[in-house]
Amino acid sequence: MQLLDGKALSDTIKIELKKESMALNEKGITPGLAVILVGDDAASQTYVKMKEKACDATGIYSIIHKMPSTISQTKILEIIQMINQNPNIDGVLVQLPLPKHIDTTKIIEAIDPKKDVDGFHPFNVGRLVSGLDGYVPCTPLGVMRLLKAYNIDPKGLDACVVGASNIVGKPMMNLLLNAFATVDICHIYTKNLKEHTKKADLVIVGVGKINLITEDMVKEGAIVIDIGINKTSEGKIVGDVDFEHVAPKCSYITPVPGGVGPMTIAMLLENTILAAQKR
Repeated sequence: MQLLDGKALSDTIKIELKKESMALNEKGITPGLAVILVGDDAASQTYVKMKEKACDATGIYSIIHKMPSTISQTKILEIIQMINQNPNIDGVLVQLPLPKHIDTTKIIEAIDPKKDVDGFHPFNVGRLVSGLDGYVPCTPLGVMRLLKAYNIDPKGLDACVVGASNIVGKPMMNLLLNAFATVDICHIYTKNLKEHTKKADLVIVGVGKINLITEDMVKEGAIVIDIGINKTSEGKIVGDVDFEHVAPKCSYITPVPGGVGPMTIAMLLENTILAAQKR
């Protein structure tokens, strides 16, 4: 069993991105990222602080637009329009989830696709589905980069993606299809999840349920990617996989924390640098 160390890989990527950022500086360009944070959700605030710190480390100028949870949808759309028109901002990130009175789809659709470094705009989603270049959601992109770093080629593998969200599951499925894996995607209404995961060479799970994937649900030598982030009653951060019992059966497995999480932020930075290079 070998751990897929996302923390070490993300640190390496950040060093390269710092060099690319400095090269842009020499041309008079400072990569810029604008973050929209609505409300006071503790997890969202933590994620935004981590992203801000990572931007500083790689030479990306970041600005956070903090808004009360009571803000109107119209006001958020006005701010996005202002950011779209700002030539010094290369990427726009809306921290999800948004309050219930806000239409998330309308907010995402308002972002300029050229600044959609989260890869959630329908324009970029369509390009991903079609196998064309565009901005790809950061978590699935991070998984693909992690597999590549360890010379794991999805071509011909039987892959099972557990979780069908627009942010992780669906783009993960499309990236794997584009890499010529055979993909089985499961969700909350899937009958007998074990039937699907047990036959997979590659299991990727991201639903937010502690110990969803147990030892009997994976075959010997499987590759397991755990995207889940959960907090136990003791305050420990764990994934969706029963790591202690599943890991001995795996050829490769990601730890939580230190696996996919750091790669997600690294890919956000990479997408922002890419947008700056296209400026």
